[in-house]
Amino acid sequence: MTLTRRLALAGLSALLCGTAAMAQPAAWPSRPIRLVVPYPPGGSSDIIARSISQPLSEALRQPVIVENKPGANGNLGADAVAKAAPDGYTLLLCDVGALAISPSIYTRLQFDPSKDLRGVTMLAYSPHLLVVHPSVKANNLKELVALSRKEDLNFAVTATGSAPHLAGVALERASGARWQYVPYKGGVTAIQDTVAGQTQILMNGMLATLPQVQSGKLKVLGVSKATRMPLIGDVPTLAEQGVAGFESGTWQGILAPKGTPEAIVQQLNRALIGVIRSADIRSRLAGQGAEVVTMTPAEQDRFFAKERARWAGVVQAAAIRLD
Repeated sequence: MTLTRRLALAGLSALLCGTAAMAQPAAWPSRPIRLVVPYPPGGSSDIIARSISQPLSEALRQPVIVENKPGANGNLGADAVAKAAPDGYTLLLCDVGALAISPSIYTRLQFDPSKDLRGVTMLAYSPHLLVVHPSVKANNLKELVALSRKEDLNFAVTATGSAPHLAGVALERASGARWQYVPYKGGVTAIQDTVAGQTQILMNGMLATLPQVQSGKLKVLGVSKATRMPLIGDVPTLAEQGVAGFESGTWQGILAPKGTPEAIVQQLNRALIGVIRSADIRSRLAGQGAEVVTMTPAEQDRFFAKERARWAGVVQAAAIRLD
């Protein structure tokens, strides 16, 4: 073979190799990841997002940027993620239970959570606390129910159609209580107004509500968990107080746009589980009343479907519908 022919073949080989290399997709992640929290700063989802963003950045070797995009009970931010490119660079961290409620509540939802989003992993669970302003003359659920039938009591709703709202509706119906619902655009403002005495009752995730209980600014009457919580002393569960089997809570999890490659979802799952199960974050969340709960993507999708069916009945019974 002549020198000229050898050089030509070598050049062709290099060209083909270069073309093949260019055709291969870049390793993920190769740029910053956006973690959308569809609620205002300071709530349970936001607390967890900011707890995991830095260690997740270190695990993935790319910046993880938390972006609050509140509105429409979390649906504005969820819709943005559902319509984002399914490339692993836009993720949703939210109350998965609340997201499962949306299809039953909203008549004009711009996306279908079960069709447009897919699970990555659950992160944590915190039960709801039933709390009241200290001026409320009730120290347990029975006394609150009796008081509610004599006086007008306002129940602060973190958002219409949210999991705490429906938990309040379910508790009202099961206990025979009577209260008026006052809607807010997020848990933080609902907590603030209850602390200020503008509303008297609140049901909300323990993660965001516990500090106000510990400071004495709110009085806790019950916890919506199967067992008592040492963090709030000897406060009985709502089930113990006559509402048999009553449980509700806030489930924070990560979702991605449907169509995100399975390899990326699995890589995210492993990284997130490693971060949330770390001793530091597990201990930090436990001190705030949240329990680390992780799932495979398939398990989270099944959980979502179960929650959607569970709350649809409550929505129908309460006749709650929003445009």
